Amino acid sequence: MAPLVHGCPWCYIGKARFEKGLAAFAHRDEVEVVHRSFELDPSRAKHDTAPVVEMLAKKYGRTLDEARAMEEHVASNARSEGLGYRTEGRDHGSTFDIHRLLHLARARGRQDELLDLAYRANFAEERSVFDAEVLVDLAAEAGLDADEARAVLTDEDAYADDVRTDEREAAELGATGVPFFVLDRRYGVSGGQPAEVFTQALEQAWQGRAITPIGADAGACDADGSCEVPQA
Repeated sequence: MAPLVHGCPWCYIGKARFEKGLAAFAHRDEVEVVHRSFELDPSRAKHDTAPVVEMLAKKYGRTLDEARAMEEHVASNARSEGLGYRTEGRDHGSTFDIHRLLHLARARGRQDELLDLAYRANFAEERSVFDAEVLVDLAAEAGLDADEARAVLTDEDAYADDVRTDEREAAELGATGVPFFVLDRRYGVSGGQPAEVFTQALEQAWQGRAITPIGADAGACDADGSCEVPQA
């Protein structure tokens, strides 16, 4: 069972909710979770970064104060799951190198550890995941060899094909935004749904029943980079 993930805030929140839903699932010990790559903006240049609040204001035609309010709403959802979230001082940029490093981590059995550290650094701490040395530090904290991580980041071809393969598979599965969870390669759940929805979906997938369609009001980021802010 594989959630397709990216560094959008709803993936950060959705991962926490999925894990709570999985913890309540009777067959949780028999579930394999695989995180796969999905870029919201694959054409973005490697060093093209911008403050998140300014990006939101420009993208949605809002004032900076309105963009900050949007971030506060997302932050309240994150904090309700026990997650840290900074509404100021975060950057927006290309996540391709992060995805490549996550494939190295998967090969070394440390993918989930690195993903959690990268999410926390990006959303809760003042550590830019668009800085190569920060990524190397995070890799080391996750239990990877720092020199190997640095070598992967230096070699732009390392794990690049793996990222692109994941993205093609996401398209084939019908994913147009994230978070998007694929259960048993047959059923899809989109958005940062409540934990109980994930538990129900897991139970239905386990029993081979079709999953009831789920509304689009749970928060998600579309392929054009737009992130929904559901009403409380």
